[in-house]
Amino acid sequence: MAAIRRATVKWIGDLASGSGQLSASTSGAFSTLPVTWASRTERADGRTSPEELLAAAHASCFSMAFSSELAKAGSPPEHLEVSSEVAFDRIDGNWTVVSSKLTVRGRVPGMAKDRFRAIAGQAKDACPISRALAGNVALSVDAALE
Repeated sequence: MAAIRRATVKWIGDLASGSGQLSASTSGAFSTLPVTWASRTERADGRTSPEELLAAAHASCFSMAFSSELAKAGSPPEHLEVSSEVAFDRIDGNWTVVSSKLTVRGRVPGMAKDRFRAIAGQAKDACPISRALAGNVALSVDAALE
């Protein structure tokens, strides 16, 4: 059975001057997060954007996939710190998510740097969010041991 997750937005006004309130309907983990067009294309000013939420989804998904791949390789991590930088730019006049760059720093006792980087690449490809973006968004991972 598929896991279903829901979010809702109440939007008021037009694109340029309007605003929305975003809520996590399934978990209730957040509610009424402000979102505007300006928060996507200019300054965040305390508001979120779909691209920031995509970055959060990608970073959390990758951290789980990488942790799993390291454990399968016999080297579970002590800890991983993962960030995702999602770029939103104009391509041929259309706003587009163009890339997601993952950066991971971790402590994995006894693991060689090259092996850590190789497993990070495997995890990038195995992460369900990466698979959803593959072919449409440039994906990369910068992985280093602490």
